[in-house]
Amino acid sequence: MKRVEWILRVGIFLTFIGHGSFAWQVRPSWLVYLTTVGFSIDQARLLMPMIGALDFLVAFAVLLRPVRLVLIWAVIWTFSTALIRPLAGLPLWDFVERGANWAAPLALLMIRGWPKSARDLFK
Repeated sequence: MKRVEWILRVGIFLTFIGHGSFAWQVRPSWLVYLTTVGFSIDQARLLMPMIGALDFLVAFAVLLRPVRLVLIWAVIWTFSTALIRPLAGLPLWDFVERGANWAAPLALLMIRGWPKSARDLFK
């Protein structure tokens, strides 16, 4: 089981490093996702590097010490960013294709166990 956990940790790390890099660079094609949910183009440009920095933090946290709270965030964030694509006018398949992005942190969370208390969020 430890090998499976490490495979998931590395996969999640690579997902968040890759997406964080694109956000950090303010990838023009991604600005539409933020404008779809109500941000102006200028706000989106300012927000993207912050999103990238947060993605880097999540990547290293999952690789080094995957606490449940970070895994829950990873599931919510990757599901949301996959779902925003069809909302922004892309085909539903753009959401489907990104299933592994949220399924991997969800699988790791299930392996580690769903938190039963607030204290468990940090284990």
